[in-house]
Formats: sequence, structure tokens, C-alpha cells
Amino acid sequence: MQALSERMSDAIVGQTFAGYTAFAFHGLKTAVPSPDVLIGTPISAIGRRAKYVWFGFDSGIRMVFHLSQAGRLDIEPTMKSTKPKGAVVRWKFGDGSAMLLREWGTERKAGWWIFAAGDDGPMARLGPEPQSEAFNHLIRTSTDGRRIHTLLRDQRTVAGIGRGYSDDILHRAKLSPFASLKTMSSEVREILLESINYTLEDGLQRERQRSGGLSEPKLGEHFAVHGKHGLPCPACGTDLAHVSYESHEVVYCPPCQTNGKVLADRRMSRLLK
Repeated sequence: MQALSERMSDAIVGQTFAGYTAFAFHGLKTAVPSPDVLIGTPISAIGRRAKYVWFGFDSGIRMVFHLSQAGRLDIEPTMKSTKPKGAVVRWKFGDGSAMLLREWGTERKAGWWIFAAGDDGPMARLGPEPQSEAFNHLIRTSTDGRRIHTLLRDQRTVAGIGRGYSDDILHRAKLSPFASLKTMSSEVREILLESINYTLEDGLQRERQRSGGLSEPKLGEHFAVHGKHGLPCPACGTDLAHVSYESHEVVYCPPCQTNGKVLADRRMSRLLK
């Protein structure tokens, strides 16, 4: 999302917000202020907080969107008139360009908000950004007993890592996804921080090689292990394993991360009974 916000900034900061076409009634999550108050005003900045991207205006009002798990953003150098499947909203700009927010999947969670000056909406509940001093302090001092994979995905604890990077971070650090901070030595915590910093910076540099929006049906092809269970581990060659949950999976390498132990997968165990 950082790389996307940078590309958006290059494309439209300074442009006038010329209007919008809302395709899905569920897409706009706020009623006041109305997006209509922004029409005809210039976009002064674009930024990111966790996985939210915001358009800033001189009035202090911000227009914010979140792609959720399956949202996509198409940048249209010349505005189109089509309504693709899953379309949520098309924002129009003064130079004739547009951006289309759409939902690739079926969950319909991608959405947008209009926040008055000083209102952070759901962003107010987010934890610190990874690589910040506040987050570094948390990793070095916390006695949190949750599984580390759960902690890294919790947006109230750390904002913006998510499932894919959590898999890759823990694989690089050679840590079990079921380990917890309260059992980690100070040395292991520093290894975890190094892995977080490396993985996120490497991911950002790869994402900066994209052009346009985020339009592909599947993203994140640069992940080292995420989404690749059953394939060889890039470090040792053993087939990657996974723990399957209702809405996601955790991918790991038993030899590299759990001393060869296969982690309990209750969902799969029930299927095999």
C-alpha cells in the first residue's frame, strides 16, 4: 500500500477532484461529510496509514479507502465508462483521469470513507507502524502470550503487516508461528526485528517496480513462502507445510522453523476423521 500511495501521489496530487460514481451502496462507509463537498477542490496530498490510503484536501477533510483482502484499484489515464464486475466507486479528476475501486472476491469488504478534519475513523484504533520506535519497543519488552503470527496480524498491535508478510518474516527469522514473545530471549527478539525490517523493505522495493494501480486478480507473487504450501522451502528444499483456518492459512517450514514438528491443524484433522 505504501508503493501504491506513492504512485497515486505522482499521478494525481494537484489535480482537482471532479466527482465520483458510486456503484455499490455498501461501499461508502460514512454519511457526513458528503463526498460532494470535495468536488471542485484540489487534492493536496496522498498518504497511507497501515493498509488505508487517504486523499488529503486543504480543508482538512480526507477521503480514505481500504482494499481489504480482495479489493483492487485501477488507475485510468483516461476515464472509462464501463462498470466492471465488483465495481465499488470510480473517482474522477480534473485532467480526465480516474481511479476505479473494485472487489475481486465475494466478501464485499473493500470500501471508502470521508472523514472531517481531525477524524481518524477506524485508523484511530490502529497500533504503531512496523519499523517505528514504538513498535521496536513493544517487540523488545512485551510479555504478550499470543502466538507471534497472531500478534503480527493484529492491526491494533502493529499496523499493516498482514498474513503474507507474517509468514515470510517468521520463515526468515526461523521462528515457529506458534511461538510467543513471552518465551523469546532478547537475542531472538532482535532476530525477529531484523527479519521484519528486511522483509518489509524488500517487499516495498519489489512493489515499487509495479506501475499503475493494483489490478491483478492475485497479488504478492514475490512472497518467499506465503501461499506456497506444498512447494519446496527456498532455504532447505523441504515441502512447506500449513495450518488451515476458516479464512486464512499459515505457511511454514517444519525443519527451518519448528525443529521438524508439524503443527496441529484442527481443521484438517476433523476432515480426516
